[in-house]
Amino acid sequence: MSASSELPSHANYLSPKLTVRDCVDKPGRGVYAVEPVGKGELVAVWGGRIVTQAVAEALPSEIRRYVVQVEEAQFLAPVEPIDAAELINHCCQPNCGLSGQIALVALRSIRPGEEITFDYGTTDSSAFLSFSVACGKSPCRKRLRPDDWQRPDVQDVNRGHFSPYLQRRIDEDAKLIQVAE
Repeated sequence: MSASSELPSHANYLSPKLTVRDCVDKPGRGVYAVEPVGKGELVAVWGGRIVTQAVAEALPSEIRRYVVQVEEAQFLAPVEPIDAAELINHCCQPNCGLSGQIALVALRSIRPGEEITFDYGTTDSSAFLSFSVACGKSPCRKRLRPDDWQRPDVQDVNRGHFSPYLQRRIDEDAKLIQVAE
């Protein structure tokens, strides 16, 4: 068997403890635990191609919805076809968070049957990625905005689990506040 035939046919990693299924309480599909997932456990790693904002904005809407911002002017766009790890939905009260730019870990223990979610405000700060959300968890922000990363409630829930470029912004803001005091 050649080395190329041994490579996986998908661009992402999704824990074998997870599966994709239709969402019960909202339209579309999501990723759900089929086995217990421990706090800190790796649940997904995204792959894809790095593109500029102009390229990301020009993608068809059915692909653009899976774009993740990874740096100030860089975006991770999926390689088609869309696969399971890209179907992880937003939640204002997530059970997973970023570890670095492209990996998700469990923020707490997750029971079988629970949907795997993360807060898109921990990755995205570009206006073209702004959209309405209805995660059903209280409190729900109702809309993802490019400045959500600045919200104290978002920072409290997701502390330590922001994309590195946003964490740099948060750290800079904290330094400016300290200097002003």
